[in-house]
Amino acid sequence: MTKIVNHWIGGKSVEGASGTYGPVTDPATGAVTTKVAFASVEEVDAAVAAAKDAFATWGRSSLAQRTTVLFKFRALLDAHRDEIAELITAEHGKVHSDALGEVARGLEIVDLACGINVQLKGELSTEVASRVDVASIRQPLGVVAGITPFNFPAMVPMWMFPIAIATGNTFVLKPSEKDPSAAVRIAELLAEAGLPDGVFNVVHGDKVAVDRLLEHPDVRAVSFVGSTPIARYIHTTASANGKRVQALGGAKNHMLVLPDADLDAAADAAVSAAYGSAGERCMAISAVVAVGAIGDELVAKIRERAEKIKIGPGDDPASEMGPLITAAHRDKVASYVTGAAAEGAEVVLDGTGYTVEGYEDGHWIGISLLDKVPTTAKAYRDEIFGPVLCVLRVDTYDEGVALMNASPFGNGTAIFTRDGGAARRFQLEIEAGMVGVNVPIPVPVGYHSFGGWKDSLFGDHHIYGNDGTHFYTRGKVVTTRWPDPADAPAGVDLGFPRNH
Repeated sequence: MTKIVNHWIGGKSVEGASGTYGPVTDPATGAVTTKVAFASVEEVDAAVAAAKDAFATWGRSSLAQRTTVLFKFRALLDAHRDEIAELITAEHGKVHSDALGEVARGLEIVDLACGINVQLKGELSTEVASRVDVASIRQPLGVVAGITPFNFPAMVPMWMFPIAIATGNTFVLKPSEKDPSAAVRIAELLAEAGLPDGVFNVVHGDKVAVDRLLEHPDVRAVSFVGSTPIARYIHTTASANGKRVQALGGAKNHMLVLPDADLDAAADAAVSAAYGSAGERCMAISAVVAVGAIGDELVAKIRERAEKIKIGPGDDPASEMGPLITAAHRDKVASYVTGAAAEGAEVVLDGTGYTVEGYEDGHWIGISLLDKVPTTAKAYRDEIFGPVLCVLRVDTYDEGVALMNASPFGNGTAIFTRDGGAARRFQLEIEAGMVGVNVPIPVPVGYHSFGGWKDSLFGDHHIYGNDGTHFYTRGKVVTTRWPDPADAPAGVDLGFPRNH
């Protein structure tokens, strides 16, 4: 019997009423294992209404009440991390260790939310004028929404909702329809932790659900992670409807390797950063820029390591890389490799014909490595979102930085070098939101914010960290003047001596 994933509205599972369902496949087998209900406009409205009703009390609840729930949720999430990882593997395809890592990174933000008290401290200035004080405070927005991608079905929602609800907002999540089960299990754990009904809601669906959240008058803010074209659309549409928006888009993350770098370390980093999670992550290194004469040796070392990667089902402990999310996405990724030679690249490794015995209908693709890729090639220009690594050659550091800064994307970047002065110049001169020095994937820890520049971010706020707290709250300044008690009206005795 096919599993059905329903909505979570007002603290309970709600069957889909639209009559429209989407298929969820097991990427390792290609078989449809689950149907997910797609929300109508009316069902999205019901979720927003539940969140709005809950905000009336949750928004005025104490910080102690909110963090008590989050501490309980953190314990439950930790206890069920294997179960959630298994749901991710079954629907996304990533290997179990990757899925566990995803849950662990989400837990970091739950930790941050448990200690949100510090971020919500206000400011007070006394005696700015005679008996006048000024205080700055932060208050929740109301109902906020999150629209999240398929590649991290647990982690990316946890980049959003823990901070949102810790700061007093209520939340409506629209997860990817390709792997929706983790979001619903998280909702169940939040309810078990004591979160009041309606504070956290989940609606599944497609553009109908997304557009309704973007235009709904009771949704105050929208958080999004996904491709650049959709991020731009989310930002434009939600902003036009008067909402606060943080829309994180795509990437083409570069790694600059200088001639003095430890090439073994650089090759290890390139392989893990390019092919981990099958390249389906916005922080994957998809372009290595080799400076000077080290290019041939570096490519040889990358190839040697890449050829040893074990590809197989995500639930096989021996697998180091799983399949891609859908057959259509697999075919699109393959097209960049099959067309690379005609655009001037040298195909060092071609993974397009890869399959796994016994799982021939799975969404498989092997490791691909392209060398001497021109900047005009589609494999370089586009975000491939798969296990394809491009190597570009430059003669100098300045040429490499200019090439990287010419990219329309500016999410993450890295430099590999032993020279501190070169690294310092790089971190100041490169146009990207996150920089790694001998670190290939510089995803910040939870108490620093995540976000890119240029076409990798639309909106003024990065996600989680201090930016997350600011995004989900708004500032208010209160100026107060009280008369001196010694000036009380005649007949009122407050025990203070008169001023006359």
